[in-house]
Amino acid sequence: MDTVLLIKAAIMGVVEGLTEFLPISSTGHLILAGSLLGMTDAKAKVFDIAIQTGAIFAVILVYWQKIRTTLLNLPHQRQAQRLALNVLIGFLPAVVLALLFGKLIKAHLFTPVVVASTFIVGGFVILWAERRPATATRVYSVDDMTALDALKVGLVQCLAMVPGTSRSGATIIGGMLLGLSRTAATDFSFFLAIPTLIGAGVYSLYKERALLSLADIPMFSVGLVFSFLSAWLCVRWLLRYISTHSFVPFAWYRIVFGVVVLWTAWNGLVSWSGG
Repeated sequence: MDTVLLIKAAIMGVVEGLTEFLPISSTGHLILAGSLLGMTDAKAKVFDIAIQTGAIFAVILVYWQKIRTTLLNLPHQRQAQRLALNVLIGFLPAVVLALLFGKLIKAHLFTPVVVASTFIVGGFVILWAERRPATATRVYSVDDMTALDALKVGLVQCLAMVPGTSRSGATIIGGMLLGLSRTAATDFSFFLAIPTLIGAGVYSLYKERALLSLADIPMFSVGLVFSFLSAWLCVRWLLRYISTHSFVPFAWYRIVFGVVVLWTAWNGLVSWSGG
């Protein structure tokens, strides 16, 4: 058993868990962390996607009561049926576009320079979104969303196919710009993440199964566990944070971090590698 590899897997798991549900891009951070740790081969890219499942289990645990109630009431309650349908509607655009353009995007955009650039652009978008008039909010609960609301958020989620954009950032900030409250946008982002990330993880493992072997189980297991634990702590903290704070600090973090990555790359201080 390679102890160094397991330590790297644990670090990547923590990075995934802490960044998956914050508007700062988990994929972008994993690309940058993988560059520094030397985890940039094809198997590492499968690992990055697979450990997202650990983060999703954390969301399921935090929202278990709501999920359980929705599933139990699905056969006879209109509200439960509407939430389930909205999640499905929001999920489908990402599936279609991923199947059409996923390979092309991974081949050309999964580089530290692209990530840093989208970090910066996304940061300015968040600053702009947070300055919009509060009167623009019209949906205050995820249960009040319409199918059209869900479709719009699902289309915005597709922007996250570009690494560094942030899936949670796109859906939360996009939802807010479309009239959802901060809480409603965050809740729907979390619910939408369940089929999106589980589907991506299962599909990636199946598609790249030839690269994997039983010897990879310890590395993937460590990554999943650390991803779950760090995501559980992060989601619980974020839900408390958004009740009294804006996303402005995350915007400035994105901008500063993106500038630092570009500056170190251009000056040769850090040898970023897209793999």
